[in-house]
This record gives sequence, C-alpha cells and structure tokens, in this order.
Amino acid sequence: MRVVIAEDSVLLREGLTRLLTDRGHDVVAGVGDADALIGTVAGLHAEGALPDVVVADVRMPPTHTDEGVRAAVRLRGEHPGLGVLVLSQYVEERYATELLAGSSRGVGYLLKDRVAEVREFVDAVVRVARGGTALDPEVVAQLLGRSRRQDVLAGLTPREREVLGLMAEGRTNSAVARQLVVSDGAVEKHVGNIFLKLGLAPSDADHRRVLAVLTYLNS
Repeated sequence: MRVVIAEDSVLLREGLTRLLTDRGHDVVAGVGDADALIGTVAGLHAEGALPDVVVADVRMPPTHTDEGVRAAVRLRGEHPGLGVLVLSQYVEERYATELLAGSSRGVGYLLKDRVAEVREFVDAVVRVARGGTALDPEVVAQLLGRSRRQDVLAGLTPREREVLGLMAEGRTNSAVARQLVVSDGAVEKHVGNIFLKLGLAPSDADHRRVLAVLTYLNS
C-alpha cells in the first residue's frame, strides 16, 4: 500500500516510515505540518497517484492544537476513498467524534502508545487503507462512557455490548470470536441481535455494521 505520513517529530516520522517500509509498504511522502500534508495529497492526486492511506498526528504546527485532525477531516471530504489514520498522545473525544462524523469507513484513531505494538499498528494501517476501521480501545472506552449513550444501548446484553465494542475497534466477526473465545456462529448471532435491537433493518443501501458502530459512538 502507498502511505503518506504527517508527523512534526522527525524521529517519530522516520520511525513510522521504517516500520512500514520494512514490511513492504511504500511511504511515498513524509511531511511535518498540516499544510504540507494537504498540498502533498493534492499533488499526488493531480498525478493520478492518490495514496491508499494517510497517517497523521492530531496536533501539528503551528499551534499544535488540532491542525492534524482538521487536515484529516478535510482530506476525507475531498477524497472519500482515502483512508485516514490519526495518532494522538491522549484520548481527545471531540476530535475522534469529528473524524467519525461522516462515515467510519477507512478511518482510524489510535493512541501513540499503540505504535510500540508494531504488528497491531501495521495491521491497523492496512485495515484503514482497505476501507476498514481501527479505533483504539481507550478511545472506544471513553466514548462509551457518556451517560447519554446508556439509553440507546440499554437493550443490549453485556455480551452484546462487548461484541459491539470490538466491532467499533474495527474487528471482523472472526477476530471478535477469537478475542472472546467463542464460535463464529455465536458472534454472528450476537451481531444479528445487535442490529435488531438498534433497529437496523436489512438494506442494500446501508451498511448495517457501520451504522451500528456509528450509533455506538455518536448516540
């Protein structure tokens, strides 16, 4: 896959580049601020060479507040097929919610500590590049903690909540089954019950899994 990295720390940017290139991926550009990120992606798009995924720090120069996530949201609007994975030192609920506001397809939000778990980090980048979701468990836990969410999810059993939480991290049914040490069939049953209880009827137009995760995160 083809990756653009936006990180103002040269050491971390080079480290991320090494992690990905050592595993056969092509880091086509590395930049240090949000303006350079937007300009680089625009240039690649003009050449017909849009990357598969952008990995960007939430906080970047010049103010080190929200430049990175603002750029990520803008890029998702301009290039819907572009995967975006943002990295943050801390769980910042507002930014996570804003990034997920349009769609959870091809989006990820990880804490920087997760980069140390090399295999998990690279898997997350690949998953986002392929249109999947990668949410840090700490991000999911904090978003779930809002009291107003309890009314929407009140009808779910503890196991169904657990399954939905793992779905929100971007895991497939098989991965959920392995995590919970249950059969794939048991997970499929739980997922079906979740759809039913959240009022997500079968539809050719809507992806029920995405809608369930968005309900979980945004309600």
